[in-house]
Amino acid sequence: MAIPSNAARLCRLAGRNVSSLPVIRRRAVSLPGRRCYVSTSTGNNVKFRLDEQTAHSSLDLFKKDTGVIYRMLGLDPSHVQDNPERFRDWAVVFGDEKISSGRHYWEVTVKKSQEFRLGVAEALMSREDCVGTNSSSWVFGYAQRKWFAMTNKKIVPVTLVGKPDRVGILLDFEQGLLGLVDAEKPRIIHTIRVQFKAPLCPAFGLWDGELLTHSGLEEPEGLK
Repeated sequence: MAIPSNAARLCRLAGRNVSSLPVIRRRAVSLPGRRCYVSTSTGNNVKFRLDEQTAHSSLDLFKKDTGVIYRMLGLDPSHVQDNPERFRDWAVVFGDEKISSGRHYWEVTVKKSQEFRLGVAEALMSREDCVGTNSSSWVFGYAQRKWFAMTNKKIVPVTLVGKPDRVGILLDFEQGLLGLVDAEKPRIIHTIRVQFKAPLCPAFGLWDGELLTHSGLEEPEGLK
């Protein structure tokens, strides 16, 4: 089924390719060789950092790799170590923890961003794709002052959210549930239902501003 024109425009804007943007040269960055994700989480209260090995060259990590800021010019891609884990065309970064079971909750503080995506993706998802554009990733996005849920390029509008500074993500692997949570209420605003079949990583796309992640949290009471 074709995507409506307004949805297609939203898809292009929120998931735009950043490889064609101008870059500035900084000093070469020496990164360690390819490494495995930290561990595989099978319980609750997953705790993760952002994985620099996956981060696009326009994304800078800070605060001990729990935050990410978008730099339009970014690093010269030729000065960032090439490895199979890294996103080369899309401003995406993964968390460094794989999740293969359990119920988990984390929150994200949004600062000065009008275009971002939050969710999960299969750890082995193609690095040539953007999160939300294939069948291996499930995200909640914000663009053009509107929220949406997205997977495999299918966009579903999410209403009654506004622009909160902090939102939660609830993942139940066995139940096949990914929820966007109003962290202030708290309450689940929208859910994506899917049968997860492979280990997942927290996933983030960012095209301006910055995001700060808060993991290792207890799930708020009252969420179903």
